[in-house]
Amino acid sequence: MLMRTDPFREIDRLAEQFFGTTTRPAVMHMDAYRDGDYFYAAFDLPGVDPDSIDCTVERNVLTVRAERRRPAGDNVELVAAERPMGRFSRQLVLGDTLDTDKLEAGYDNGVLTLRIPVAERAKPRRVTITAGSNGNGRKQINA
Repeated sequence: MLMRTDPFREIDRLAEQFFGTTTRPAVMHMDAYRDGDYFYAAFDLPGVDPDSIDCTVERNVLTVRAERRRPAGDNVELVAAERPMGRFSRQLVLGDTLDTDKLEAGYDNGVLTLRIPVAERAKPRRVTITAGSNGNGRKQINA
């Protein structure tokens, strides 16, 4: 028995994993960076209703979920459907150096931006070092 295989099946499978499908969208794109005493994460969520966005922190895992829906109604006729729809989800493992109790979130122009302060215990601090056995000659240095 001769079996035929589709030579493009593997390419299609890999493309679906990377780009997603209409029933299972790809992961939301994100930028993460530190600026001074704050850590930022910006997620691209164009066309997402802000009420569908859910952001949670459990221990040191940040989870962002969102949903983009197609227009619905009796008179809506879908002519083209190229944008990914459905539920999106992304998880980040945050370091212990961030103060997640003071996390702030904002949604503007299709971008969800999270701002998390660096914890006080993780910031550089001055340490007093004493020289000699009698404690004279104190000097401060950055630790």
